[in-house]
Amino acid sequence: MADKEKLWNALKIFLKVGVTAILIYFVSQKIDGKTLKELFLNSNPLYILLALILYFISAVIASWRSLDFLKSIGLNLNFGFNLRLYLLGMFYNVSLPGGVGGDGYKVYLLRKKFQLPTKRIILAMFFDRLSGLWAIGLIAVALILFIPKIDIPATWPLIALIIGTTIYYFVMRKFFKDYSKVFFSAHIKAIALQSLQVLVVILMLLSQNFDGKFSPYLFSFLLSTLAANLPVSLGGIGAREYAMTHASTYFGMDQNLAVFLTVTFFIISTVAALSGVWFVYRSKEFESRPKQKEANEFEKDSDDALLNLP
Repeated sequence: MADKEKLWNALKIFLKVGVTAILIYFVSQKIDGKTLKELFLNSNPLYILLALILYFISAVIASWRSLDFLKSIGLNLNFGFNLRLYLLGMFYNVSLPGGVGGDGYKVYLLRKKFQLPTKRIILAMFFDRLSGLWAIGLIAVALILFIPKIDIPATWPLIALIIGTTIYYFVMRKFFKDYSKVFFSAHIKAIALQSLQVLVVILMLLSQNFDGKFSPYLFSFLLSTLAANLPVSLGGIGAREYAMTHASTYFGMDQNLAVFLTVTFFIISTVAALSGVWFVYRSKEFESRPKQKEANEFEKDSDDALLNLP
């Protein structure tokens, strides 16, 4: 059984590397390498620095949002501990595969430290992520109003958002009452977080002295964020760029600039995630990430818990 699990884990990594390579190849066929290089060399470093600062602030808000859901299930963590754990999770999300990722490590550590059922912690993480996706949808609907290319009545996406949010809230309140207690506070923080990340993209555009329409780039970037969350490539690399280049064709955007945005955002998020290195090598507050065998057992326990969700 252990050998099969090792083989499956190796196969998953191999497939993700393959998909990532294919997506990057397709993207490379649509852009000009020399032009893209010039965009990086000529970008205004002050705007990039401001973008990095805003991204880090958004990470602090993300940690604050996740704390709402963790407290809703009785985990009385203080803000500082949860922020440090969140930064450590960010680092594990961008580090080499082999053990559990950032979210998996957080569930693993909290379960071990507080002896809470895995299922409840997983649900807290799930609703945390779901609130972020909802905020992306909200901002995307707002941006649609400024993109004439999307030729649909402005009321349609707004009505869909209102109906979807209403159903989302009442389902959560009916079947996941504990988590619904923090619905409004968590989703307000989700809006703040995603708004800051939209500002990060605006700053990256301004670093190129951009004076065109922002809304198509921002809307496409939000769509590419959804694509990057699909578990088909390594850390979303390639998927975000592929989505952006296709959106560029539809909206008539500069494809080189579009890819510049996704690559720069990835670099900024990676640099911010490196702040978690301290907690790996210097802090004694957190135990080491599980080894492969222990990670496999953890994943099995997590899968079993998910299968028994109400």
